[in-house]
Amino acid sequence: MELFSSAVLPGAGNGSKVGTQSILMGVDICTYGILNLVYICFKFCLLTICSPHLGGVTAFFIAWLCNFKLLLLAFDKGPLKSIAHVSLPLFVVVACLPIKIQQNRPPKSHLNRKIHSSARKSKEGPVNYAVKGLILAILIRANDYIEHMHPNLIMLLYSFHIYFMLELILAIGAAMVRSFTSLELEPQFNEPYLSTSLQDFWGKRWNLMVTSILRPTVYEPSLRFSSTVIGRTWAPLPSVFATFVVSGLMHELMFYYLGRLSPTGEVSWFFIIHGFCLTLEIGLKKALSGKCEQLPWVVTGSLTVGFVLGTAIWLFIPQFSRCKIDVRAFEEYALLGAFLKSSSERVLGTLSPK
Repeated sequence: MELFSSAVLPGAGNGSKVGTQSILMGVDICTYGILNLVYICFKFCLLTICSPHLGGVTAFFIAWLCNFKLLLLAFDKGPLKSIAHVSLPLFVVVACLPIKIQQNRPPKSHLNRKIHSSARKSKEGPVNYAVKGLILAILIRANDYIEHMHPNLIMLLYSFHIYFMLELILAIGAAMVRSFTSLELEPQFNEPYLSTSLQDFWGKRWNLMVTSILRPTVYEPSLRFSSTVIGRTWAPLPSVFATFVVSGLMHELMFYYLGRLSPTGEVSWFFIIHGFCLTLEIGLKKALSGKCEQLPWVVTGSLTVGFVLGTAIWLFIPQFSRCKIDVRAFEEYALLGAFLKSSSERVLGTLSPK
């Protein structure tokens, strides 16, 4: 958690111009002091925020995303490396949020731009998010009847709740950032319920920002080391497993910030199991490449989604109840509903003729 200071002091302590440039990337010493102050404020917020929604998002952005980006910056890598001589607000925003800066790309034909824009709008348009918002509202309403539900059904509803809530929160944040700046938030999800394998689920569809930040910080260094030991062909297997171990530890930290309870290890075991199964899947794909036909999507999709949901209901989702995140979240929904109702009544009372 002290990566901010440790990432900068080595270069600044020896007075090396090269070290300072590679680590600070154009941010002067005064700005560095301000950044440390900002980081301390954020760290204080992590330990004082009680809201499960605000606390969870803040923990992910600051304790995980920001620290890993600063760790990469200390080794002259990562997204912060390309930000030279930027303003302090922009540096903090890019460091703390799942943001990518729009790069100057080679010009494309008008037809290609139109096709790409249309495809994106059809996939991430307002109708898509409106449907997911409606589903989330139904799930919240269903909470009034959980005393009549089977515990496993409750865990299943919580799983859907978490997915829709995360996607909508990050979509709202992306829309706000795009409306005020030229920055674009990285997409976080890509229809994970359409996954055909664990590799497809974790690598291309679920929480893509975590995937993109774990790849350079854990997977690629492990891959280089493993390649020297067992060769390039099988090196991805231990590298993938190591990545899931680190992800499990970071998720334990996220739940600590949410519930202030000592970890039980169940979250780590969830990712260890998935890391082992994904390693096994990749190994089988390498060994059986071209030797057997691919199973239909109905089979692979059902097995993948079923396995993810089954293990999540067993090990991951119960942590939300253990930390009482579900209870506090629904209390926030009730307070928000009461606030919106009273606000609408005041507005209608003001507009209506007396």
